[in-house]
Amino acid sequence: MKNLKNQIEELNENLINQLPTEVLAAFSKSIADLNIINIEENSAGINDIFPDFSLPNTANEIVELHTLLRKGKVIVAFFRGSWCPYCNLELKALQHNLKQLTDKHVTLVAVSPQARDYSNELKRNYQLDFDVLTDEDNALAKRLGISFELQDYVIPVYGDLGIKLSDYNGNDNNELPVPAVFVIDKTGKITYKFADTNYMNRLDIQELIEQL
Repeated sequence: MKNLKNQIEELNENLINQLPTEVLAAFSKSIADLNIINIEENSAGINDIFPDFSLPNTANEIVELHTLLRKGKVIVAFFRGSWCPYCNLELKALQHNLKQLTDKHVTLVAVSPQARDYSNELKRNYQLDFDVLTDEDNALAKRLGISFELQDYVIPVYGDLGIKLSDYNGNDNNELPVPAVFVIDKTGKITYKFADTNYMNRLDIQELIEQL
């Protein structure tokens, strides 16, 4: 299996060939404008305490961070939604490496603002063996400082591609989390963080595994 970086490079090439120039330009401008906000530096980071949470999984069971931490470290991976091909590649790569995580007594959960039905479909389609949680209205992402509102000029571009965030997220906020991955130790402290407003950039999963 090709590593995540190579898969993303192939996806980028395919999208460049498939999408109109004006669509690619709108996406590039959106990323550039987000970079100015500097979300990565201003959000929760290493040695900060990760906020406790109680979020529903695809079976509508409540998953609580403090309960998970009793078993060991926890990885929380925020993704934008099942409509995002970059997020799907990352989730599949995490699934591919899941045994290396669980062998270290680490629990992985993925979090997005999308409704449970979409996450249930995602979990089933990609045969994900970890919980996919719903962060309604990006409440947890906001507490961490990784939530942002999609710019007005790019919302219609998403819509033209069949991506209507109000349908996925059940609101009209057009808010998304920055793709981010946190490792939390048993005390609740963040020991590793990856976050990038350029959603095309994703973590090195091998690096993640090595620092656990």
